[in-house]
Amino acid sequence: MLTRKQHELIRFIQARLEETGVSPSFEEMKEALDLKSKSGVHRLISALEERGFIRRLPNRARALEVLRQPEDVNSKASPAAANVNTPTAAVIRPPEARPAPANDVIEVPLHGRIAAGVPIEALETSATLPVPAALLGAGEHYALEVSGDSMIEAGILDGDYALIRRTDSARDGEIVVALVRGEEATLKYLRRENGRVRLDPANSAYEPQIYDPREVVVQGKLAGLLRRYH
Repeated sequence: MLTRKQHELIRFIQARLEETGVSPSFEEMKEALDLKSKSGVHRLISALEERGFIRRLPNRARALEVLRQPEDVNSKASPAAANVNTPTAAVIRPPEARPAPANDVIEVPLHGRIAAGVPIEALETSATLPVPAALLGAGEHYALEVSGDSMIEAGILDGDYALIRRTDSARDGEIVVALVRGEEATLKYLRRENGRVRLDPANSAYEPQIYDPREVVVQGKLAGLLRRYH
């Protein structure tokens, strides 16, 4: 079963493909579905992709393919997609028939810079970063540019791109994106002790940061790194 927004999105994408031959931009999808941010669009696309309804075409920044339509698309869709005339249960391309690209590249949201030292604000932007699909597992991902040197002993250097799997939970010892006091984000090892949350650096020149649990919210876990050499 798909949600109402997932129904709206798949019908909007198919209508745009039939009209122009080009999939809509994330900004166009956000406006069509009346969403507050593009991150909501990314979540919907990831969910539809996981269920085999759409796929992202390799090596192209703005390319989606509708593989099939849900059988109950007419009963679930809302007025945002009312003008889409897509036949119900129309199989555009069966998932099992699609080729397995060797060099599939996925565009993930690039949400600004994150501190690997003293916490700084992580800004959400409209930029994206091309990432080899092999570096990403299941789930929704985004990227952050690392600023600072406090995680160098974990192999995370200033200027690296941290690939983050979105989640609100993590185990002790995992490297996480932690939002501190609702306004600053940092990349650190997460540990809990004596009823407190400790954010540990991977650099002996830095001290751990200790907070009340209510001051720290996990926003993702490190899934991989990209490094560019100049």
